[in-house]
Amino acid sequence: MTQCLEAVRTLQKAMESAVIGQSDVVEKIIISLLCNGNLLLEGLPGTAKTRSIKTLASVMEAELGRIQFTPDLLPSDVTGTEVYHSDGGAEQLTFQPGPIFANLVLADEINRAPAKVQAALLEAMEERQVTVAGKTYPLPELFMVLATQNPIEQEGTYPLPEAQMDRFLMKVNIDYPDDEAELGIIRLVRGEEDPKEKEDPLTISQQHIFEARQQIHALHISENIERYMVALVMATRHPDRYPESPLAEWISVGASPRATINLDKASRAYAWLQGKDFVDPDDVRSVVTAVLRHRLVLSYEAAAEGISRDQVIEEIIRQVAVA
Repeated sequence: MTQCLEAVRTLQKAMESAVIGQSDVVEKIIISLLCNGNLLLEGLPGTAKTRSIKTLASVMEAELGRIQFTPDLLPSDVTGTEVYHSDGGAEQLTFQPGPIFANLVLADEINRAPAKVQAALLEAMEERQVTVAGKTYPLPELFMVLATQNPIEQEGTYPLPEAQMDRFLMKVNIDYPDDEAELGIIRLVRGEEDPKEKEDPLTISQQHIFEARQQIHALHISENIERYMVALVMATRHPDRYPESPLAEWISVGASPRATINLDKASRAYAWLQGKDFVDPDDVRSVVTAVLRHRLVLSYEAAAEGISRDQVIEEIIRQVAVA
């Protein structure tokens, strides 16, 4: 086991111990970090969305920028703005960075702010830079946007457009924990409130993440697996290729080329986390739902039948064979 793999697994275990019953969520956060991507978390209140991100920042000793999205938020509240500054009697405009200039950016309840504020994240998420008043400012080398939204509150919200949804590497749906996990949460919080139970915080170097990314980039992936990933995405665009399946009735708009690119990245990161030096079909199937679920537009027929995006992706996995 390489040193950086051991460090990343230590990070994963630390997050799982702080966020009980959400191991899949923790795994997807780690994969997004390793892929240098952005993550969208959708879950009911109290499902540890914010806690997951804050734990990740503390273990990596990374700067956390939190933005609480509200209807009155302005783009400059996200990116920063130029302010007048007086130096020795001479007044000049200086740029004051916003909360986007952090290693990890928590965009809390992203669907509560209007489109112009949501769009302020686009350049940062895609280009890793921010342009204000004609000047471009680079973001930190370690940078990730983790956005959250509540699926049950629709009044006073602004749903993310498909173009911005496509910028997220994956979308993770978070459910309430089961009985045993809920019991563990009670005991965890009780222990945190006792000063005698507090331990020295565990930390890892950010350099381990950069080294891990290099190893993941060099991971072997065969042509058959590449073609399998392409076939999975093409099934969303050309569902009529599977006439014996209801896919053509369910899918209105398929996934973009970003889906294929991100599926390749996420599959290699997942395989690396398992300690493998190659990617197999199980690695692809382990991440394909999170990569595709926010990129599909379903038809009215699917909505009328109560078919979810996850069910559509399950059908795609059943229909598409490995070459």
